[in-house]
Amino acid sequence: MKMLKAPERVLAEHYHDLQRKPFYPTIISYMTSGPVAMVSDRPKVVCSSRVIIGHIDSAEAAPGTIREDVSIHISRIIHTDSVEGAQREIQL
Repeated sequence: MKMLKAPERVLAEHYHDLQRKPFYPTIISYMTSGPVAMVSDRPKVVCSSRVIIGHIDSAEAAPGTIREDVSIHISRIIHTDSVEGAQREIQL
């Protein structure tokens, strides 16, 4: 595992579609506050990690999943949901 602290310019590109949203500054502030990335090359890692992470809405996540155990806000924990999305994010 390699933990990374993303520079604001990278996050601006990653969240380009959200730049006009009122919550955009909050996302950038949160995402620059500490390490934000992990990359794995395990087979089917997106699918298996989604099981461990849990439902996107922590209120609907199964007991024992990361989101059910520690997430307090929908945007504050893990969000890559596809191999294509992960490939794009890895390139950033």
